[in-house]
Amino acid sequence: MPYSIVNFNEVKFHKDKRLDAEHYHPYHLKNLRKFENKSQSLSEFIMHITGGATPLGAEYPEEGIPFLRVQNIMPNYISDTDIKYLSPSQNQEILRSLLKKDDVLLTITGVSYGKSAVVTDEFVGANINQHSVKMTVENIAPYFLSTFLNCKYGYSQSTRHVVGITRPALDYSAIRAFSIPDLDAGFQEAIASCCRQAERSRKDSKDIYTEAQTLLLTELGFADWQPKHRLHFFKKFSVTERAERIDADYFQPKYDEIEEGIENYSANPIKVRDQFKENKSTFEVDPEKLYRYVEIGSVNVSTGEIVAEEVLGKDLPANAKRVLKKGDIIVSKVRTYRGAITIVQEDGYVGSGAFCILRENGEINKETLLACLRSKLFLTWSWKPNTGTSYPTLSDDDILDFPIPIPPKEKQTEIEQKVLESFNLRTRAKDLLEYAKRAVEIAIEQDEQTAIDWLESISEVADI
Repeated sequence: MPYSIVNFNEVKFHKDKRLDAEHYHPYHLKNLRKFENKSQSLSEFIMHITGGATPLGAEYPEEGIPFLRVQNIMPNYISDTDIKYLSPSQNQEILRSLLKKDDVLLTITGVSYGKSAVVTDEFVGANINQHSVKMTVENIAPYFLSTFLNCKYGYSQSTRHVVGITRPALDYSAIRAFSIPDLDAGFQEAIASCCRQAERSRKDSKDIYTEAQTLLLTELGFADWQPKHRLHFFKKFSVTERAERIDADYFQPKYDEIEEGIENYSANPIKVRDQFKENKSTFEVDPEKLYRYVEIGSVNVSTGEIVAEEVLGKDLPANAKRVLKKGDIIVSKVRTYRGAITIVQEDGYVGSGAFCILRENGEINKETLLACLRSKLFLTWSWKPNTGTSYPTLSDDDILDFPIPIPPKEKQTEIEQKVLESFNLRTRAKDLLEYAKRAVEIAIEQDEQTAIDWLESISEVADI
């Protein structure tokens, strides 16, 4: 059983009156000892720290000032997945937490506390809610600080200082008291450079993927198409009888435009089921085995990146039903995560039954189908066959019956190359952030030069 021996005076005179065992866990104390002789308090670098807020009675418009929540702040980058917006008047209520370039963000509440990212040009002028803080810092590289906060030595301090059981939280005084390793400016700049390269790769990945979708939509004649929701239109009663639906949204003309446009492109109507095989594989759960579980929330709607959760077999949810293989396309059937669609990049995952899982089996390559399913065409159309009110979903058959085009082989190859390049850049961005984080840990455990040498050795094989 792990234990720590702590001087009573340290407990007695603790500024926050902490005497809980977790605060003095040997893991946290061991981590602090790694750099206790070469450290400074974070308070020495903070010029200003403030948390955000949610405007009273906030109703989020479709566009406006980006409003970042905990799920948008990831380790060393900001995700625009499921981003919310504020109106100018709502934003006026919380101007104190308006973001500036190079502000350092830190999530402070719930199970997602301790994630840190730097504000880039894209999010200057955005705002944050009450579950994060922004720090304006000086005499320290912002990217170095965020990388440290995300590495095991920084996250250990977040864990050590949280208070509360049902909803853990960090307060400002605890954050100011964090110990920061005193590492030289040259090393900090090397870490910042690595993070900036990751940011460029992430942006390039999104741009190149957009090019792939534009290629497909242009080929189909939908490049400039915008869905229009009509307040009134007419349908024959016989049409509603065949559909066995009477809800108005199901018969919106925009859905007909999509179906007819795709079907008119090909000589013969083609559906997903005609070109792709559905993966309905099952597996027997080993209670003591550690599984990499992919649920619908594991897929980044913006990038398609999968962040699996490691779960013991005995703790897997009942909906963990499928064995995922490299090359499978997974398509979320749940409205909340519509757009959680991606190609599985490696073997070894098990997936939720909330996905429809497809395998290449015809004339259309998986990259072209991915570009189609993640386009505004499918995402718009996917509202049509929704069933349920509180938890709207699609069925496997709804997805399998979606009409798809068969572009010429050369066009498919061009789309495939761009999708693969996008995925490679996304992986590179992820790797660069991991390298930066590990380099900070090496600098703490050994020294800055050893960490720089390690980064340089990695760059020879990773093209940093």
